[in-house]
Amino acid sequence: MTEPASYIAVDLGAESGRVMLGIVSDGTLGLEEVHRFGNGPVEVEGSLRWDFTRLLSEIKVGIGQAAERTGSEIAGIGIDTWGVDFGLLGADGGLIEAPYHYRDSRTNGMMDIAFELMPKRDIYQHTGIQFMQLNSLYQLLAMSVSNSPALPRAKRLLFMADLFSYFLCGRAFGEYTLASTSQMMDMQTGRWSEPMFQKLGLPQAIMPQIVQPGTVIGRLTDEVAEEIGCDRIPVIAVGSHDTASAVLGVPASGDHWAYLSSGTWSLMGVELDQAIVNDKTFEHQFTNEGGVQGTIRLLKNIMGLWLVQECKRQWQRQGQDLSYGELTELASKAQPFFGHVDCDCSDFLAPGDMPARISKHLADTGQTPTDDKGQMVRMVLESLALKYRRTLEAIEDITGDSIDVLHIVGGGIQNELLCQFAANAIGKKVVTGPIEATASGNILMQAIAAGQIEDVAQAREIVRNSFDLREYQPQSPAVWAQKYERHAAR
Repeated sequence: MTEPASYIAVDLGAESGRVMLGIVSDGTLGLEEVHRFGNGPVEVEGSLRWDFTRLLSEIKVGIGQAAERTGSEIAGIGIDTWGVDFGLLGADGGLIEAPYHYRDSRTNGMMDIAFELMPKRDIYQHTGIQFMQLNSLYQLLAMSVSNSPALPRAKRLLFMADLFSYFLCGRAFGEYTLASTSQMMDMQTGRWSEPMFQKLGLPQAIMPQIVQPGTVIGRLTDEVAEEIGCDRIPVIAVGSHDTASAVLGVPASGDHWAYLSSGTWSLMGVELDQAIVNDKTFEHQFTNEGGVQGTIRLLKNIMGLWLVQECKRQWQRQGQDLSYGELTELASKAQPFFGHVDCDCSDFLAPGDMPARISKHLADTGQTPTDDKGQMVRMVLESLALKYRRTLEAIEDITGDSIDVLHIVGGGIQNELLCQFAANAIGKKVVTGPIEATASGNILMQAIAAGQIEDVAQAREIVRNSFDLREYQPQSPAVWAQKYERHAAR
């Protein structure tokens, strides 16, 4: 039996951030949310940015509150965020400008420009990453093409979680799992891909040194510790891409399982020992991203619950403030399979009037538009579930392995209708939980770094011991299979 140890997880998502206090003790993990705050894009002179200064302030508040909650020494702080976005540091070590939001329109057309400089298949061969215009590669290329005044001033590029860590402990670094989302890393070597920077004319010199999850980066600086009112707590590089932490927090055992991290984005994949970069992964547009302890996350990025979130925001702007629970209840009563939407259509990427975009998408694809809220939400959830089936079949095709169970983790598991639809669509058992998989994985990676627990297998055993899980069995699988075949044929 090991002595209990306390850790702080800072988990930033696209809609909100939270600071969690975790206690690892006797084969279990206890979690307490000590501070939660809103997040989202802010408009600055016509561009979408992250309000970095406010977010850093909220993180410090949360660390201070967590430190007050425990009478024992805190063994570490780990920060995880979404991938691809970054900030630029100048010669003085300060942030040159507020980091751009990945949904900003500056990357429109950048993929085509990149393919003129380097063939698409060559880019994939070097990086093994799914092509999405929000990738760091196209963000950096947009700065170069537009002659951004910030780029010549940049001495270091830091991805979001690393940027927050830098302003806490003073050390600039590039955590491996976050760096792997950039489409600028060679996933076979784990180092920056020189051909990518050379062919696209991008400044490799500003890229940070890559460190592995579990690296103790340093401690809170004296100034930050004094400002917060706490000790100089160690800062640990965890699986700093939130999905990397979430996958560590999957309560799976054995083989033949896949994961789905469900939230604003749905990230669906399997854990492998090495990257797979071949014609099949290129055809299916799968991404190879870094995982913890030498693993690779072979996965697909799917737009996820973003469409429902944006619908809710638009209806709220129109004076109809319905909760997610109320919208899901309406969806459960709506007509099944009224229509189908491609959740990954680029028309849905930017914020805005999502109900109008969905109706236009229906009209453009020869379907009947609707303004019924329950119908629209149900249609999105059904379409997501069918996308999960297509993705799971692609995983089985690529790996040659049969998947027996899908583990769904993250905030999206609170939408029980979507979880049941997922089981129906894939025709396999679905296990959901925990909701706070990302924070759990964050803390357990710190516990591995501290030597309190041994490895990923023990971490997942702790998750199974600590959280309630729920099983969903397929309902009406033949009906869902028929609908899937109809939409797959389009």
